[in-house]
Amino acid sequence: MAKVLVVAEQRDNKIKSISYEVATYAKSLGDVVGVVVGSSVSEEAKSLGNYGIETVVAVEKAELATYSPDAYAQAVADVANEQGADIVLMGATSMGKDLAAHVGAKLGAGVAQDCIAINEDLTAKRPVYAGKLIATVQLSTDKKVYTLRANTAKAEEASVGVTVSAKEFAANPAVSVKELLVSANKKLDVAEANIIVTGGRGMGGPENWNLIENAAEVLGAATGASRAVVDAGWRPHAEQVGQTGKVVSPSLYIACGVSGAIQHLAGMKTSKFIVAINKDPEAPIFKVADYGIVGDVMEVLPTLADELKKVLA
Repeated sequence: MAKVLVVAEQRDNKIKSISYEVATYAKSLGDVVGVVVGSSVSEEAKSLGNYGIETVVAVEKAELATYSPDAYAQAVADVANEQGADIVLMGATSMGKDLAAHVGAKLGAGVAQDCIAINEDLTAKRPVYAGKLIATVQLSTDKKVYTLRANTAKAEEASVGVTVSAKEFAANPAVSVKELLVSANKKLDVAEANIIVTGGRGMGGPENWNLIENAAEVLGAATGASRAVVDAGWRPHAEQVGQTGKVVSPSLYIACGVSGAIQHLAGMKTSKFIVAINKDPEAPIFKVADYGIVGDVMEVLPTLADELKKVLA
């Protein structure tokens, strides 16, 4: 049976939820060991035991408090070699996809990014050509690195006794991150949100964006935007969903006044449930939607938000 190393991504010493999905999925591939890289992460690393991982290595050093590609890749590669891992698996987040490439280079391993399935024969399925096709990828190297798209698996709790061993990172990376400057904006990141309410050109202008924000607040959701909206300067690029923005896969995606250009669909079509609101019944977004509402988004969205308040109150 293969030995799988699950890389649990953390930020501010809190493990991200996608790592628990990866931990759940990894158990179907072989014997699992976890690794967390950071400054003081041993205590938080114990949470992986709630998802069936009995052995976790916490690689710690003050300089690892913030993500550094070279240092993190070296730490993960060292643990992979020490544990005899055949497979390294992590979430297909911005950091995960960047880290996977560096880890692959250090291990001499093939890398399959943004997978939506990994089969028993270790072939992987991943979307290509803006999601028009699903490619089956076979890595020919002995060691293999995969990143798993969010919501590919549901995180299932399976509490076990966990042993966390702290490993001091001895290497001195050529580049280290001293400080990470983040926006003071406390809004949910679309790349991490479980529910997203996205607006397109059909919203008419930035003065109507409060309708998107109100609906998102009711649902505890993040707000997203199409490329046309971002290009027009209505919303910041950080909210852009699509091929040239962020690829998301939430449990619920509500597209408001979004026509559904192929570039946008490439960034959200793997969402578990898609709801589309558009006055054009021929809009491409309806082809991927699980539920569609044909109507003026300016009238439909406030009514929908009011009804959701009643249900969720």
